[in-house]
Amino acid sequence: MLRCSACRSAAVDDRSHPPAAPDLIGGDANLDLASNRTALSFDSTRMSADNTLMATVRTSLSLISFGFTIYKVLGNASSVLPRASESARNIGMAMLILGLVVLATGIVSRARFGRELNRRCQRLFQAELLAADTKYSAAATYLAALALLVIGLSALASIFVRLSRLDG
Repeated sequence: MLRCSACRSAAVDDRSHPPAAPDLIGGDANLDLASNRTALSFDSTRMSADNTLMATVRTSLSLISFGFTIYKVLGNASSVLPRASESARNIGMAMLILGLVVLATGIVSRARFGRELNRRCQRLFQAELLAADTKYSAAATYLAALALLVIGLSALASIFVRLSRLDG
């Protein structure tokens, strides 16, 4: 049994002394608990935003790949269907552009939401309602979406260059 130095002569063990109070926000355990729950809510909200961006990436990737598939399938049917190649090109380009617009919109929306989430977190921290001012940075999902957008825009530019050479 351990004894504190002040109580050794009185033979009182350490269990009779209350533990030292941890650093609490405003010295209030309820406020500290609410702060921890709020911090977890911010984390959950950020993860939900990342999941929404992942859904946007999946949708845009489906549109883009569906556009390329239509182009290849209908393009190969040009011997059977007259003007199928031109229709396939137009439909494929429309799907590609639609996919890129959906992706760009999702990226911009996620960036705005992330900035607003950081502002809210900072306001609560400054009001001493949060223990830490957490800054949310770009997640891997956001970086993957940006990379997909760059690849998609490069593919679109490549298609336009090829079409301009064929027309010229």
